[in-house]
Amino acid sequence: MKRRLAVLGLLAAPLGARAGAQVEEPLADAVRSALGAAIAQNAPPRPRFDDVEARMAYLRWLGAMSERLKKRKTETQIRIEFLETVWYEAKRAGLEPSLVLGLIQVESGFRKYAISTAGARGYMQVMPFWTRAIGDGNASRLFHMQTNLRFGCVILRHYLDIEKGDLFLALGRYNGSRGRAEYPNAVFASRRQWLMPGER
Repeated sequence: MKRRLAVLGLLAAPLGARAGAQVEEPLADAVRSALGAAIAQNAPPRPRFDDVEARMAYLRWLGAMSERLKKRKTETQIRIEFLETVWYEAKRAGLEPSLVLGLIQVESGFRKYAISTAGARGYMQVMPFWTRAIGDGNASRLFHMQTNLRFGCVILRHYLDIEKGDLFLALGRYNGSRGRAEYPNAVFASRRQWLMPGER
């Protein structure tokens, strides 16, 4: 009986995440303003493409990623909306969607309501201090899918800019483990699972 109660207690506990603790660093006013503006825009529009081939490439990506994500997100509409938002926010921030999907896999295991021991929240495990630094201060919004993905992508882009394009160091900074290899290597390994055929 005690064992069954212990198992039930574990099942009822919130799922943790494998996130580190992003370090709250002072931001220059210009950086704070730019990051705040990047966060503030409305929901993503439907993607528009200059030509049929670009649209077809996007639809092939969406179909392939949906199939790969099916075991983790079984409801089709939720899965498609998630992938459309990942694609939009990654492209908007100048990131590869495969990188963002790899990071989400490592950070939260694709769990919308994941919370780390350090307090990071949501898919991309964003620390609540970011909502005070560049948002409206409402940390509960980090459980909103698009808000979380936008914050995560904007923050990773910011770290990439700080690290002059060095993805290894930017990922370490994102995780609060700059200079250590475990986290960047885990993201790089996960990213490979989300590449389209022919991508490297």
